[in-house]
Formats: sequence, C-alpha cells, structure tokens
Amino acid sequence: MQEIKTVVTPIDFSENAGKVAKSAAYVAGTFKAELHLLFVVQSFEDYSGFFVPPVNLPNLEEELFRSAQERMDSFVEENKEMLDSAGVVSVTSKVLAGDVGEEILNYAVEVNANLIIMGTHGYKGLERIMFGSVADKVVKTACCPVLTINPYREECEEAA
Repeated sequence: MQEIKTVVTPIDFSENAGKVAKSAAYVAGTFKAELHLLFVVQSFEDYSGFFVPPVNLPNLEEELFRSAQERMDSFVEENKEMLDSAGVVSVTSKVLAGDVGEEILNYAVEVNANLIIMGTHGYKGLERIMFGSVADKVVKTACCPVLTINPYREECEEAA
C-alpha cells in the first residue's frame, strides 16, 4: 500500500457532514496528509426527459453551483478549528458539477488520492432510487482504498 499523502472526502452538507469531515481530518492529520473536501452538484441533464423544469435548466444548475460554493466556504469556516487542530497538512475545498459518483472518482484520479473517506449514507428515499448509491459506486470502482463512515452508528466504547 502506498503512503497516504492525499485524502479526498466528499461531503453533502447534511447534518452528518461534520462527522465525516472530522473522521477524515483525523486520518489525514495522523498521516500528515492533504485533505480535499469535495461537493458535487448533481447534473440533472439525464433526467430532463422525465419532467419539464419550471425554470431554464442551465440557470438552475448555475444557481445550485453558486449556492454550493457558498455553502462549502461556510462549511470550511465553521469547521476551521477542528481541521486545524487535526494536524492536516492543507485543506482544499472544491465544488464540481456532474454525476456525483463519477466526479468523485475523476477528482480522486486528478489529485492522485491515496485514500477516499466518505459517508455510507447520503441520499435516501426517492433521491436514492433516482441517483443510486454513490458510496457503492465509489467503493467498487475507486483508484485507491475507500474508507466508509456510517454516520448513524454510535461510536464503539473503548474496551476496559
């Protein structure tokens, strides 16, 4: 296994995103690695045949991308103390647009990631049916090891 120098962590800004980012920062800090926080705005082009959007689709995607970039900036700022204290070499935040799983995989290749750390749960219900399981796709096809975090599971108590 290669030395871990670059960790990519997709986040979804859900209530669990902080927990996933904290775990990723801990691992990246332990290995003195770079941490890349990534959010992907889902592309709706493939679904445009199913419905007629009330607004122009490109304008909607631009607005989603702009809002996501603002949310990413806020997320990093809100978690700055935790990220700094973890010993991470550097933190890069990136917002991309496209198929979520594909963009995560492509970005990992682009930055020569040695590890992807992501939550096991993101989308639920109808969204999961429409978009599939991102974590499943990434685990099965990633160029590097993938560590998944179940944000709903309670942390194990230390053995006495």
